[in-house]
Amino acid sequence: MSTTSSVDDLIDPGAEALATYAARGYAADVLPIRPQDRSWSTPQFVTVWMGPIHNILSYFTVVGFFALGLSATQVVAAILLSAVIVSVGYVLNGQASARYGVPFAMLLRDSFGSKGALIPAAIRGTIAGIVFFGLSTVSSAQALDVVMDKIFPGYADLGGSILGLAVPTAISYLIMWSITVALFLAGQAFLGKFSTWANPAVYVLIVIGVVLAIKNVGSVSALFDLHPVHTPVTPLVFVGCVAALVSNWAGPIVNTGDYTRNATTTKAPALGFPVGVIASYLLFTLVTVSFMASLSVTTHGDFDVNRPTIFVDAINSIGNPFVVVLLILSMNVGMTAFCVFGNMLPAGLQLTAEWPQRFTVRKGAIITAVAGTLFLPWKFLEATDALFLFYSFIGSMFGPIAGIMLASYFVERKRTVDLDGIYADPKAPQQAYNWRAIAVLAISFVITMAGTVPGLKEVGFLVDIKNLAFFSGLFIGFVGYALTIRGARKASA
Repeated sequence: MSTTSSVDDLIDPGAEALATYAARGYAADVLPIRPQDRSWSTPQFVTVWMGPIHNILSYFTVVGFFALGLSATQVVAAILLSAVIVSVGYVLNGQASARYGVPFAMLLRDSFGSKGALIPAAIRGTIAGIVFFGLSTVSSAQALDVVMDKIFPGYADLGGSILGLAVPTAISYLIMWSITVALFLAGQAFLGKFSTWANPAVYVLIVIGVVLAIKNVGSVSALFDLHPVHTPVTPLVFVGCVAALVSNWAGPIVNTGDYTRNATTTKAPALGFPVGVIASYLLFTLVTVSFMASLSVTTHGDFDVNRPTIFVDAINSIGNPFVVVLLILSMNVGMTAFCVFGNMLPAGLQLTAEWPQRFTVRKGAIITAVAGTLFLPWKFLEATDALFLFYSFIGSMFGPIAGIMLASYFVERKRTVDLDGIYADPKAPQQAYNWRAIAVLAISFVITMAGTVPGLKEVGFLVDIKNLAFFSGLFIGFVGYALTIRGARKASA
């Protein structure tokens, strides 16, 4: 029987309930965390994403905004609006886990049913986690090429390719893959200590890089004169850029419960996430425009903004080889933390939650790392269009999952979670599938991705929905599921 904790409004299932759930076969990693066993207060939520936000993949994404015609001022506005939206998503979708201590994979059962939860869990853990791991690692590898070439002159000139990936980048990929997996295997305690020391180092180096970039440009005000591609930017193009950057962080928005379940109070993530994310993105915007402006000045405006490694070129434009090397390495630290916290850990948790006899968190995470390489992620970074199509695909899945979870928790269950139902005895009768939620998820995916189907690519309305996939899916998921709730209540009445 769940009881209200004396700390804030956290719910304590009690030792007896946890023992019962464990006896039913649920692994310790996915059991609720009792209030007295939690350790994350506001500072932890402020800092958890401060380093990972400054990762190479995020910068690659934002530089693509310039290719679509946005000016420096418009890029800054898109980044800051994305930061606010991401923060709100973290706070709202993390509230249930903050109160009950339940991880994302188990919380899904309250919305989709015990077996129906496999569908969104697979999307988050074994599909998106795999794809994001691969993209993150290959973008880090492309940046590491610059470092390796400075340490070993001629490294970048190594000929040949492996599965379409240049040999130097393939070697760098193996190095980054090994480091990421090793850090994950070292355990959460070690990674926490690593992040505590690494995040400040990342920020110091980034600030130094910004100062040098501004020195190249001449003044802070000159940064906002940058406008490399003069293509008309419509409101839909601008919102599409915002949706792409939000989609880059949509995975953590969906499974933010994996972090908020450790909250010592519900106020901790509600305050910590916005402060940490928005503050980090303020620096992120300054890095983006200053580095790109520096590249524009040093090349006299002669650069290809569509070049896959354009942001690495922007870092290189700073000029100081020592700072360039350290800056790329520090951003790769952020990328590593993003891979571990945002992809490997969620994937391992999802697989363990659904198949506790077959997987552990470590085993599931390693499978993610291997599979993330086998789908050849570098193909997605060859052009801006391919990367933005990927974000539409991700948004079309994560948007409705988040919308359904929010409608389920706030509208259907009035901020309550049925712990006994989530951790029900597998042998006892239970709601295996919530077909209403599954149907809304499927319908939303079809609608948001219809604009990619041959024959429908010319339908402007569908293309716009596809370009705004995360927001479209979030709206369809929330409203669609809320309507099914209303219909179900009327039917039962």
